Order: sequence, then structure tokens, then C-alpha cells
Amino acid sequence: MASKLLASALRRQTLTTKPASTASDFVRTLSTAAAVAETYDDPDGVSMKGVKISGRPLYLDMQATSPVDPRVVDAMLPYYLTRYGNPHSRTHMYGWESDSAVETARAQVADLIGASPKEIVFTSGATECNNISVKGVMHFYKDKKRHVVTTQTEHKCVLDSCRHLQQEGYDVTYLPVKTDGLIDLDELRSSIRPDTGLVSVMAVNNEIGVIQPMEEIGEICKEFKIPFHTDAAQALGKIPIDVDKWNVSLMSLSGHKVYGPKGVGALYMRRRPRIRVEPQMNGGGQERGIRSGTVPTPLVVGFGAACEIAKKEMEYDEKRVRALQDRMLKGIRKNLDMVVVNGSEERRYPGNLNLSFAYVEGESLLMGLKEVAVSSGSACTSASLEPSYVLRALGVDEDMAHTSIRFGIGRFTTEEEIDRAVQLTVQQVKKLRELSPLYEMVKEGIDIKSIQWSQH
Repeated sequence: MASKLLASALRRQTLTTKPASTASDFVRTLSTAAAVAETYDDPDGVSMKGVKISGRPLYLDMQATSPVDPRVVDAMLPYYLTRYGNPHSRTHMYGWESDSAVETARAQVADLIGASPKEIVFTSGATECNNISVKGVMHFYKDKKRHVVTTQTEHKCVLDSCRHLQQEGYDVTYLPVKTDGLIDLDELRSSIRPDTGLVSVMAVNNEIGVIQPMEEIGEICKEFKIPFHTDAAQALGKIPIDVDKWNVSLMSLSGHKVYGPKGVGALYMRRRPRIRVEPQMNGGGQERGIRSGTVPTPLVVGFGAACEIAKKEMEYDEKRVRALQDRMLKGIRKNLDMVVVNGSEERRYPGNLNLSFAYVEGESLLMGLKEVAVSSGSACTSASLEPSYVLRALGVDEDMAHTSIRFGIGRFTTEEEIDRAVQLTVQQVKKLRELSPLYEMVKEGIDIKSIQWSQH
């Protein structure tokens, strides 16, 4: 009862200041546009990390994390307040009801990807899943398998796991990608060796949103009888996933990329044919010994609820997000020239729009867009001033790679937010280009690439 009252109070306080009369009104109350309207007591605004803004910025960084769906919060609250038992306690009701909730969530996650609940192992997130998959498989089969195939555009945790294996004496082939961000299937086929123990390819790229040909990759792995792992954190709930059609042996999933809570993920492990891994964490033997540690019931329940909602609303979300992406891209291209979409425009998730603006420094553009929360192309290595390794793998010039901005559109993004983001982006790009002598030279018809610049 207390959880219901608290959930109701939270909804009233955080979601709306007046009754939502339509579906669009409901979405608008969840949007960051509502947050932008907030006023602060300080007339000078709010200052954080040296940046002063008048209110909360628009949120267009959905690839970094997504807001928790209020329906997910509703599902989680009872397991914080009244049903707080350890799901591994077998002697009383508190443990039994938590265990039942965990198994329900396991079924909800499995249902979204076409798997059996017995094939789902809960973890702390996709990074842990990737580590278990890459290092765990190769360590288990270390006597016969000493070679891994992956791509140059994988998430850092996959690349770092592969480098860790290299330090242990394993061989790793890093497949290049074409200019559209997709791998060459013939190159994949030719890279496979008799001692290849794993192929790991990300389903939807976190920086540029391209969707790899998963079924074709799965067919090649099946032909050579090689386990196929995919990091599907950015794909879950966004595109249809069928583990049998893709022929994946292992799949990494994350809760906070699908409007669920942070700190929880799931690893799909195929049972037939069975895939084996060496656990990367020792302990009480929970999750079939693959991932020891107490399963966090509220987080798992939230993850399961998020997956159930995603299955019901995926088609609607995709249409709506695609319309918003088209609106943003048309709005920007209508007002700006020399704007490039990074990655395939045909095979991509529409909620990820990675753009390069010629003759504009990306960091300067980010600093100018204080009212919009977005990322540069190098979000995974934001502490580095180096251009994105993903864009460089596509063959993007270093200058253009430095100018990239990733706009992330999601379930609660509104048309008003898109229009405002377009307006601010156009204003800032025009302002920066006015300060660029190179842009002025190009507009005058000068081929700056042919100029021999003197060094001083």
C-alpha cells in the first residue's frame, strides 16, 4: 500500500503539473522540454562545472543513457519498500516473492529477444557481459581456440577485452569497416581460422547507429561452427531481435539503454548447442555459477518491465523516432550546407543521428550548445582530444571527425525539442563558420586541399 501511495506521489510531483488530457500531453510531461521550462530562484541561472545555463538543457543523448520510464519505476518501488527480501533466501516468504519476481523478469527479457528464460544470466550491465563473453569463452576453450575475430568499431570494453587476450598470447583480428560503417562479409569469412574461438560484432553501433547484417554474420559463424557474440545494448528494444534468426551464441544486454535502471544487464547464453564460459567472478554461485553475487531484485524487476514495455511499443516508438529524426535532419540541411551523416543512412537505427559539420570544431560546437545535452562522436573516450576511433575507422578525415555531434532521439523526445535543437545548432554552426577563414575560402571556390601551407 505504501509503495502505491509513494508511486502516485512521485508521478504527481515529477511528471505533470496539470492533468494530461491526451497521449501527446502525456509524452510532453515526460520530455526534457518540460524541464527546460523550469525556473530557478537564482535570476542568473544555475552554474555547474563552469557552465552557466538558465535551466535544464534538452536531453538528446539517448545512446549514453535513457530516462527511466515511469511505469518501470512503478514496478520497482515495491521491491525497495516492502518486498525487500534476498531472492536467494529459501526459508521464508520475503525470499520466495523476490525470487518469483526475478524469474518473471528473466522471462520478460527472454521474450524480447526470442530466447528461453533459462538462457538469461543477470549481470551489472553490458560491460560485464562483454567481458564474460570475450574472455570467458576464450579462457574456457584455451587449449584448442586461440583466435578472436572482431571489428575496429566495437565498444571499448570489447576492444579492451581483446587486447587483454592479446597480452595473454591470443591472436585477434580487427576487421575494418566500409565507409558506411558495415563490415565486409567476405573479409569476415576469409579471416576465420581453424583455431578461431569467437566472432564478436556489435549489432547497433553506439556512436553512429549503423545496424550490422546480423543474420548473414550468424550464417557464416554457423557454417564454420564458431560461437557468435554480439553487443546488443543499443539494439535491445529498438530493433527486432531473434536469437535464432541471428544464430548468436552470446548476447550482451543493458537495462539503462531501454528506459530501465542503471546497474543491471543480462547475458544471453545459448543452451543448444551449449556455449561454455569461464566465470570472471567467484562467489556464491548465483546465476548458475556464471555470475556470482546477490541479484538486485528491484533493478532486475525494472529491467524486465522495461523489456515488456519495449516489446509492446517498439513499432510505435520506431515510427515516431524516425519521424523526429527526419524532422531534425531536414531542418538542419535546409539551413546549413556541408553537413555529413556519418554511417549508412539506410541501415541505421533512426534514434542515432551522428552529423559532421565541415569547418566547425566539434568541441566549440558542444560548448556553444549549452541548452542541448548531446555528445561528440568520441563519447566513449570523452576524456581524450583524439577524434573518434569509430569515425576514423570509416575513413572520415581527421578534420571532419573532430566536427561530429551525436544527437540521440528517444521515446520521450518531442517535436518542440527537435525544433529547438535545430534552431540552436544552426545558429551556433553559422556563428562558428563566420569565424572560420577556411569556410570563407571554400565559399569563394578555393580548393584548400591543394594549398601548400608553409610551416613556421
